[in-house]
Amino acid sequence: MARYQNIFTQVQLRAAPEMGPLLGPYDFPRLGKPGYSYWMGKIGNAQIGPIYLGGLGILSLIFGFLAFEIVGLNMWASVGWDPVQFARQLPWLALEPPGPEYGFQLFVPLAKGGWWQLAGFSMTTSVLLWWLRTFRRSRALGMGTHVSWAFLSAIWLMVVLGFIRPMLMGSWAEAVPFGIFPHLDWTAAFSIRYGNLFYNPFHCLSIVFLYGSTLLFAMHGATILAVGRYGGEREIEHITDRGTAAERAALFWRWTMGFNATYESIHRWAWWFAVLTTLTGGIGILLTGTVVDNWYLWAIQHGYAPNYPGPGVVDPATLPGAPR
Repeated sequence: MARYQNIFTQVQLRAAPEMGPLLGPYDFPRLGKPGYSYWMGKIGNAQIGPIYLGGLGILSLIFGFLAFEIVGLNMWASVGWDPVQFARQLPWLALEPPGPEYGFQLFVPLAKGGWWQLAGFSMTTSVLLWWLRTFRRSRALGMGTHVSWAFLSAIWLMVVLGFIRPMLMGSWAEAVPFGIFPHLDWTAAFSIRYGNLFYNPFHCLSIVFLYGSTLLFAMHGATILAVGRYGGEREIEHITDRGTAAERAALFWRWTMGFNATYESIHRWAWWFAVLTTLTGGIGILLTGTVVDNWYLWAIQHGYAPNYPGPGVVDPATLPGAPR
């Protein structure tokens, strides 16, 4: 039985490097001389390079570097430029957004949150430029733009957290700080402040799609590895001309679960589950504080959660002095 190239392949093929389609007279050149890596060939294609950045890729990297430097230098400054303390405390260091006293002011003094604004602008610009790069590269290669729209779903969640929701709330202070543990602390405080985010139905959907996408990708990856000895990784060919790998995979899932996805449909399932993770998550964050002030009370009112015995939770909107 012929063994096709997969993660267990013992022999790696070497041929003339694949350079891709010809570039136009005004295109940026590709970077790097193609070479081969034995260890990369163990887990993927052995060829390394060339890399095509183009104008959008170069601009994206520049803005990404600016964001990285602004955050890193501010964190370093917060420990008195001590390299030892910087390395030691790095997981706890943060670059905080402007305080509530500045509202949604466009320009905030650098030391009062302006650096956070510059870092956020640079990071968002970098990500959007990279998104446009993926879209244009897909079109140039005659591909579908599925990768771009999946990436945009993740960008949606990021922009909701750092810009759209703070804008609707009227305060930059509602945004997420830059930092590892400070980011996690913000998430915990955010959930507590708004009555437990677990009662947010869009958060629930996001978790369903998150766990579901990991399950689907694991099931699909395991299936292809299991039939890799029969050329199962040649999925495009098996979509239109089902060979023994596709037949065996179909039989396995039909025998164990009663139903099987096709080589084409499983990718649509996994794509949608992954995209809906951040899409529904962003909707849930956007509604928090703008439409719903307490998700637990909302869940009780809509029969979504039980009203536990005890003193209960007081709706802050009913307290004296609450805004009307």
